[in-house]
Amino acid sequence: MDDDAKRMEEGLRNIAESGNQKNHDIKEEIITKTNGGDGNEHNEETRNSSVAEVVEQNPEAPELEQQPLVKQKSKRVATLDAFRGLTIVLMILVDDAGGAYPRIDHSPWNGCTLADFVMPFFLFIVGVAIALAFKRIPRIKDTVKKIILRTLKLLFWGILLQGGYSHAPDDLSYGVDMKFIRWCGILQRIALVYCVVAVIETFTTKRRPSTLSPGHLSIFTAYRWQWIGGLVAFIIYMVTTLALYVPDWSFVDYSHHNPKRYTVVCGTRGYLGPACNAVGYVDRQVWGVNHLYSDPVWKRLKDCTLSSPAGGPLRKDAPTWCRAPFEPEGLLSSVSAILSGTIGIHYGHVLIHFKGHAERLRKWVSMGVVLLVVAIILHFTDSIPLNKQLYSFSYVCFTAGAAGIVFSGFYIIIDVWGLRTPFLFLEWIGMNAMLVFVMAAQGIFAAFVNGWYYKNPDNSLVNWIQEHVFIDVWKSERVGTLLYVLFAEITFWGVVAGILHKLRIYWKL
Repeated sequence: MDDDAKRMEEGLRNIAESGNQKNHDIKEEIITKTNGGDGNEHNEETRNSSVAEVVEQNPEAPELEQQPLVKQKSKRVATLDAFRGLTIVLMILVDDAGGAYPRIDHSPWNGCTLADFVMPFFLFIVGVAIALAFKRIPRIKDTVKKIILRTLKLLFWGILLQGGYSHAPDDLSYGVDMKFIRWCGILQRIALVYCVVAVIETFTTKRRPSTLSPGHLSIFTAYRWQWIGGLVAFIIYMVTTLALYVPDWSFVDYSHHNPKRYTVVCGTRGYLGPACNAVGYVDRQVWGVNHLYSDPVWKRLKDCTLSSPAGGPLRKDAPTWCRAPFEPEGLLSSVSAILSGTIGIHYGHVLIHFKGHAERLRKWVSMGVVLLVVAIILHFTDSIPLNKQLYSFSYVCFTAGAAGIVFSGFYIIIDVWGLRTPFLFLEWIGMNAMLVFVMAAQGIFAAFVNGWYYKNPDNSLVNWIQEHVFIDVWKSERVGTLLYVLFAEITFWGVVAGILHKLRIYWKL
């Protein structure tokens, strides 16, 4: 009898230990599913969805539903915020100081200047952020809804800020004639690239590997659907650009008191110069000539002005296309821009799958170098010149390669060496990028301040500071403008972003 009782007691103890071990395994599964890793956007909703999923799969452990998990704060990748902040800073610098220093302003046509890195850097960082934010997708349907909602928000703000409704910062009037509203812009292009890349990432979640197979190309084969999406965009762009016939077209110049109609003679195919390229033709057909950007950078070409590369009065013998509109963020060029987001998401996948610094940097730097070499060869052989306005393939490679190298450099300094302090202001701006973009880069805050003036709209605080604190002191409009941008705009908004970070105030779409 004692032996039977002893065996029963041992059996009950084994059952209890087995149950405890199973509960421990389930808890481990929950922790694994809810671990945010290096991502910047892992939230409580994702963790709760993962808990529910595991509990549903293990109904024999009901006590887990009553045991709250300790909320683990996900680790932000400091390099990601710093790189995003750098891009915003570059945008403010080239937008507001580019007029004083044309060499940093957008290239009038072929070539690549400092300003031409801003857009692809934005798209590159969008791709990296998507890879981290969509590392865990609890419900595909809910994720797609969020993607669509965020895309619509970006489109709304893009049209509001760059469609012509806002005349900031110097013109205090507002409103737009719907006959001439501009449908395209920076945020609209970001919205398109974000939507396409994020949707592909979402619907391929079940094909995503937890571990990579051996081999240098395993990261590419594991995410082949993302690269197939980029390849489709590349084919659509190249075939349309080289094969589409561009006929003659006309436009009306409304810049003068008496509008005048001009005709641009084209009748060509595969042309990569101004006015007669397929990129502009597609936008004229889709949006209409009145809804394109009316002040394209090609007006600064030598064919158009003697002040080239700076802006100036048009030459008397300037071709008619010098007055023509052109959309630098148009539809076909935005299709090509999807490649920038695809390359960016690849860098994010490398960050997720390779935990060693050396492995990550080897993948990043090698790809960046390859992209730069391809771009240089295409440009200097005149096969496909670097061109931001057309968003040419060589331009995609060159700017994405540069983004990869700069991102790797930031990663070494900030995340490997731990030297974050000198770049904190970039991190702060990067964490509140949308706010600084709207208030500083789009001039909304300056327009608000300019609204309070004395007798004359020119007698405003912003204009007074620019004239008397910077330009008059340095006796140079160029130097004064540059210093104003560096200190009264970039430094100012770096401090504001830092204060908002301390208060945990962020503006996110």
